[in-house]
Formats: sequence, structure tokens, C-alpha cells
Amino acid sequence: MIEPERIVTLSREVESLANRGVSDIQMITRQTRLLAINALIEAAHAGKAGLGFSVVAEEVKNISERISKIASGLTEDLQVSVNELTDLGRSMCFDVRGQRLADLSLNLIEIIDRNLYERTCDVRWWATDASLVDLLINQTPQSCVHASERLGIILDSYTVYLDIWVADLNGQVIASGRAGTFDKVIGANVAEAPWFKQALRHSSGDQYFAGEVAVEPLLNGAQTCAFSAAVRGKTGKQAPVIGVIGIMFDWKSQADSVINGVRLSDEERARSRVMMVDAKHRIIASSDAQSHLGESIELRPKAGQPNGYSSLSENHIQAYAMTPGFETYPGMGWLGVIEQQLPAIDS
Repeated sequence: MIEPERIVTLSREVESLANRGVSDIQMITRQTRLLAINALIEAAHAGKAGLGFSVVAEEVKNISERISKIASGLTEDLQVSVNELTDLGRSMCFDVRGQRLADLSLNLIEIIDRNLYERTCDVRWWATDASLVDLLINQTPQSCVHASERLGIILDSYTVYLDIWVADLNGQVIASGRAGTFDKVIGANVAEAPWFKQALRHSSGDQYFAGEVAVEPLLNGAQTCAFSAAVRGKTGKQAPVIGVIGIMFDWKSQADSVINGVRLSDEERARSRVMMVDAKHRIIASSDAQSHLGESIELRPKAGQPNGYSSLSENHIQAYAMTPGFETYPGMGWLGVIEQQLPAIDS
């Protein structure tokens, strides 16, 4: 790839070459003028015999002075043009880099949107699973084992999840797909969890809840975002709710995979920070190990523009793209953000 900064470098090279040429011209004219002056002195010593030579020497002197003035004017004109070209080149570099980073930010958040859309489909589908309905209606040891085994099979096939929980109407978790891994889940009460409370209010089987990224103590402090839906006792989207299914997305693993997949060269990545931030501009994923979940960043989105870029400092650019959503998943106001230190430009 041709670096856009090459435009600025070339303009400086042209300036250097031109200045060197003008400098050579001025050196020659100085030498010529000196020779002309010496010739005038010698012609004066020669008296009448040197009159003709004196005329020639004087003309040479005048011509060298004119050339010197032209060269000086050329230097001034050239400097103005080169400075304008350099400023234009720097602006073009900023725009080329900025637009590319904005496009990469959009691609980043689009991948997450498509991923999370699938999670909204999963949770609504699995809410109709017969083993979960049987568990919530009967709540026998056998139905609990059967439901947990069923959730375990699902988790073996869908590796993007940490766990799947089933809670009764009181918010008590009565089934888990990975009870052996997360031993505090079964019996825990999640009645105050947003994913449980929201799903309990759903009036239709078409509805789902998508949660924010958070640390879940019951999952040994793992980062997750929960998706949930109401489980209904009978066939029909408006049948009575008998419980809630919550699926715990493996956020850290999946988000890191998306961030590391952004198409930056190794050299670019070394001077870039790739992030996802929530609607309040708090970091929910970052390529920088020093950035923490929930840390706020200064973001400068342009009014009315879903994606764009701006300058953080003279050589530091920030690009962003707001979530476009996907299909029936509108997104949660998240953004893809890339900050990059621009490469040095040879002067």
C-alpha cells in the first residue's frame, strides 16, 4: 500500500531539489558578478584599450544581478507553493487515514451487531424447548436433570456462551448447563437482575432482552452480556409466562476476537487503540490492556453523522461508527472506535 504521507515527503523532496538548484544558480551568479567586477577593474587599468572590454564586463555584471533577482523571486514563489502543497498533503493524509479508520470502525461494530442478533434469535428459540417447559411446570429432580443435560448439549454446540440458566417465577435458578463449572448458579436468586425482570414482563414470544456488558459474580467474575426471554407454558406467543431463560454470552472472548480481527497491519496496530464503547462512551472492549471495562473516553461524534473522524491532537486521530443494528436487533447505542497515532512524516 502506498502511504498517503508520501505526498508530503515528495513535496519536501521537490522543495529540497529546487532550493539546491536555485542555490547553485545564485552561487554561479555571485562568481560571475565577481569576475565582472574584476574585469571592470582591469579594464580601467588598461585605459582606452580596455574600453570595449569594460562594456562587456558591465553587461555581464548586469545580467548576473538580474539572474540573482530572478532566482531570489523563484525561491520565494517556490516556498509559498511548496508550503501550500505540504498543507494540502497533510490534510489529504488526515482524510485518507480518518475515512479508512471510520470504515474499519463500522465493520467492527457491524460484526458485533450480527453476532448479537443471532443471540436474540437463540434465546427466543430455546425458550420454547420442551425440556424447559416440563422443568418449570413440574420441577421434579428428573426434569431438572433432563433440562440441565439439554442445556449442556446446546452449550457444547454453541461455544459463544458461558452458560444458560432457567429461573422460575420467583427468580430462583433451577437449571444450568454448566453447573459443574459454575457451582453457585443453581439455587441463586436473580429476581433483581435486569435480564430476569425484563423478560418476566414480556407480553409476546417475539420479545427478548439484550443486556449491557457486565461482570457476573456467579460466573466467577467473567464478563458477559445476558440475553433473556420468557418461557411460556402453552403453545402460543401470548401464553402465560412460567419462567425465564437467560443465556450468558462469552463477551470477553468474542469481543477480543472481533477487535483483534480488525484489518490493521502490525505496524499500524502498534500505534492504534481499537475499542468498543457503550452509549455512554464507556469502554466495553479494547485492544489496549491498560484500558478497563467501564472506563470513560472522550468521544467527539459529529452531530447527525453516524460515523466519522476528528483530530485528538496534531498527529492523533479518532474515528468512530455508531451501531447500525441488524435485522430485528436495533443495537444498544454502542460504537466502534479506533484511535491512531499518525506515522511521522519526513521533513
